[in-house]
Amino acid sequence: MNGQQLSISVDMPEQTQSQSSTSGSPPFSNPEEDRGGHFELSPYLWFAGAHGTVGALGRDASVHASPSDLLSHFNLGLMGAAEARYNRFLLNGDMLWIRLSDSRALPFPGLSAISADVRVGQLVWTSKTGYRVIENKKFKADANVGVRFWHLGQQLNFNPSILGLNLTASQSWADVIVGGRLQVPLGQKMSLAVLGDVGGWNATAKLDYQFAGVLNFKLSPKWTLGVGYRYLFVDYRSGNTLYNIVTSGAVLGATYRFK
Repeated sequence: MNGQQLSISVDMPEQTQSQSSTSGSPPFSNPEEDRGGHFELSPYLWFAGAHGTVGALGRDASVHASPSDLLSHFNLGLMGAAEARYNRFLLNGDMLWIRLSDSRALPFPGLSAISADVRVGQLVWTSKTGYRVIENKKFKADANVGVRFWHLGQQLNFNPSILGLNLTASQSWADVIVGGRLQVPLGQKMSLAVLGDVGGWNATAKLDYQFAGVLNFKLSPKWTLGVGYRYLFVDYRSGNTLYNIVTSGAVLGATYRFK
């Protein structure tokens, strides 16, 4: 599932029979009709896997988890995007919050079995403001700038506890990002949205970027269904902490448009 804002909706009004017969590819809505205020809410599911390297206290470990691996340890989660637009000005946000857990028995010689419980939480919030630089019947192009906030939390508990070795740690940071989005019609009820952004280059997050492609199907004037692929990378280094992770996988979502 971070989600930069992941917009999976494209405004594509119905075309009349005469319009379809005179145009090879049905256009977007008339720019005059698209003016004014609009708001879209897009809940989605991100069936993602993760791989990379994590480290603490000078020790690194390789991480490889498939989408099924993450789902098997999934506890709670919330994923969604929203966008407000007035004429050519845009304001959007995307949130990804998940909590994973696992438990393992750790046998110690001469002692009864000890269990280790691990809980891991991740919050990725992206907020952007943008401007629609191109808006015509063939395609739309947006440019944006914003901030992506990361929070990672880890909790390790032993039962029974050994010498009080219950550990809790967390890291938080924010990156300035710049990006854009391109929307292209593929038919009377279908369109493609491609987006991306990049940031980082600071003392902690060396690099932070994402890209996504979503195929949209217009179900009604209010509802749009989207399926696609999302790729998110971050390279965070602070003190003895390393978090160099790629999260990627299929996206399925729906968008409701408020006029």
